[in-house]
Amino acid sequence: MTKETPWVEKYRPNYFSEIKGQEVAVQKIKDFVKHLNLKGEHLTSRALGPLLRKGIVKNTIILYGPPGTGKTILAHVAAKETQSEIFELNASDLRNKSNLQEILKPAIEQKSLIEENKIILVDEVDGISKVDWGGLTELINLVSSTKIPIIITANDIWDRKFNPLRSKSELVNVKEIDYRTIKEILLNILKKEKLFLDEDFVTKIATKSKGDVRAAINDLQAVSKLKDPSEILLDERNKETDIFKALRTIFKEKPTEDMLRIFDQVNLSFDEIILWVEENIPSEYKGEELERAMDLLSKVDVFKGRIYKQQYWRFLVYENIFLSYGISSSKRGTKTGFTSYKKPDRILKIWLNNQRTAKKKSIAKKYARYVHVGEKRAMQEFPLLKNIFKNKKVQNELRFNEEEIEYIMNGKH
Repeated sequence: MTKETPWVEKYRPNYFSEIKGQEVAVQKIKDFVKHLNLKGEHLTSRALGPLLRKGIVKNTIILYGPPGTGKTILAHVAAKETQSEIFELNASDLRNKSNLQEILKPAIEQKSLIEENKIILVDEVDGISKVDWGGLTELINLVSSTKIPIIITANDIWDRKFNPLRSKSELVNVKEIDYRTIKEILLNILKKEKLFLDEDFVTKIATKSKGDVRAAINDLQAVSKLKDPSEILLDERNKETDIFKALRTIFKEKPTEDMLRIFDQVNLSFDEIILWVEENIPSEYKGEELERAMDLLSKVDVFKGRIYKQQYWRFLVYENIFLSYGISSSKRGTKTGFTSYKKPDRILKIWLNNQRTAKKKSIAKKYARYVHVGEKRAMQEFPLLKNIFKNKKVQNELRFNEEEIEYIMNGKH
């Protein structure tokens, strides 16, 4: 059975005119991209450099605001409207100075191979951790030296570590979208899908989403499959939570029923969340607390094995209970003070590589066969090729399947 395309992808805006509820942000990013492209055409880089350094011309724009409001979509639409290749990075790419010199510096120095122009997208820059500030410093240096437009997205850009970046950038607040606009979007999707839901129920989905369009569309798709959606009681949706906030809640606060759903709001796979929890338990728990928490974590792994081996999907609930409420209840009382949680780099890298190698190899093999080079060389050049693979014409020519396209487009290779 073919996997149904998520509606958030199927109805993703392709043009500025299709973006609803963000008129001010749309106009500002249109002006920004147009201005930089014109400057690029009519000023030499030698003439543009001093203007950038003095802040007269800003080649970077920061789109900040709550999750699900369309920040990343704005960047991709800007690229499409200006026939630009989009070169995308996220917080995990900003690990250190050498990373950015290897990844970003060549991108801002080379012309696009597949489009007339190029835009750099740095997604979720506020996800950068304290230990990664070297990468942030290098990003600021590169922002000062390139004339290629750079779009940065963030949920919260007001931490003082971003002061130098804010001073070199134009700031645009991408606001929560009014529920009436979200309702209009949902009704339009239902019309295209030739489905009907009671309008009051659609209003309820729109209001409970609290300005998060992505969440509202996901809820709409989920309830549209039910025989009687009106019987569903929609809980008020909490905003997407970053992993650091989720860990602070689990490790420091008293266990509550709300914790059972906290990892549903984190934009990571469950396996990645397990690695984060495992890495950081010893930072908070000692002695008996640590022993009990690690015992519960081992039970998560036991149930994970049973689920995948025996297809006992009902055990998913136990996985979540042990990982959230269970580990939280391992401590005595609440904890205070600041703890710097660490990203599980080594373990996570090994696990992700094991998961992705198969798809990466199949893509490299198709490319190697098409251009008559060795598979080993195709694998070595993959970091340079991955943005070319995002082009639909290239995907069709190389005959990528749905899984390979999803792997390329999700930006996590």
